[in-house]
Amino acid sequence: MEIENKVQASGIITLDLEQYYTAGERIVIDLKENLFMGLILKEKEFREYIKNHDWQQYEGKLVAITCSADAIVPTWAYMLVASKLIGIAKEVVFGSLETLETVAILNKIREHIKPADFQGARIVIKGCSKIRITEAAYVAITNMLVPYAQSVMFGEPCSTVPVYKKAKQ
Repeated sequence: MEIENKVQASGIITLDLEQYYTAGERIVIDLKENLFMGLILKEKEFREYIKNHDWQQYEGKLVAITCSADAIVPTWAYMLVASKLIGIAKEVVFGSLETLETVAILNKIREHIKPADFQGARIVIKGCSKIRITEAAYVAITNMLVPYAQSVMFGEPCSTVPVYKKAKQ
C-alpha cells in the first residue's frame, strides 16, 4: 500500500519567508557619536566627519542609520549619511536593526512575489525558521496575499493556524 502525502495532494502552497532573507553583515551607524556634549549636532563638525569617514568599510553591508541619544538631530544629517552609502551598502535605512531586517525582507518579498499569482490559492506562511523573521514581514505578506488568496494560514502544512478564509459567495 502506497502512503499518500495528503499535504501535497491538498494543493496548499507553502511560503517560507526565510528564503527572502537578505544575507550580509548588519551595521548600525549611530549619530550619537557626533553630538556635541551629547546634545546637539554641529553642522561644521558633522560635515567634517562626513568628509573624512571611511565609507568603503560599509561595502556590501546592510546599514541602519539612527541616533540613540535623546537629542534633536536634523533630518539632513541622516540624509548626508545615506547619500554617502548609496552605491556602497547593499541596503540603507533609517532606524533600528529590526527596522533594517523588516525593510530588507519586504524589499525582497516585493521583488519576488507577485500577489496575483496566488489568486484563489490556499497558502501557508511557514512559521518556523532558523532566522528570525520580523512580525512586520508576516503582517506585510498577509496584507499582500489576502486580497487574492482563498485562505491564508500560519505554521506548517501539517499544523496550521487559520488567519484568513474568503467568505463563500
